[in-house]
Amino acid sequence: MGPGKAELLAAIRKTGSIMAAGKSMNMSYRRAWLLVDVMNRSFAEPLVHAAKGGRHGGGTVLTPMGEQVLQQYLKMVDAVNHSANAYLPLFSGMMANKQDAIPLEDEIPEQRTAG
Repeated sequence: MGPGKAELLAAIRKTGSIMAAGKSMNMSYRRAWLLVDVMNRSFAEPLVHAAKGGRHGGGTVLTPMGEQVLQQYLKMVDAVNHSANAYLPLFSGMMANKQDAIPLEDEIPEQRTAG
């Protein structure tokens, strides 16, 4: 599980479609489907449920496990980012060129996260 798969899960939740989720990420349907398949096989329960199309159309939803995995992943990323901020000033002081120094926490641009 990493940022790309988390973003794909969030896009599936938002769009209700693997194809639309992939398209929103500039990813082919095949690639999106392969990632979903890997995630579904990697966890104790599938993360994504895709209903076949038909008269009423298909649809794709995150399973309860998928929702839980996505939420826990996003919480983990937030915790890691928060913890890392304490070390940034230390690295800034070690930089040869102060213009290359790592910005302080309030100067760090917000990272794009799924959700």
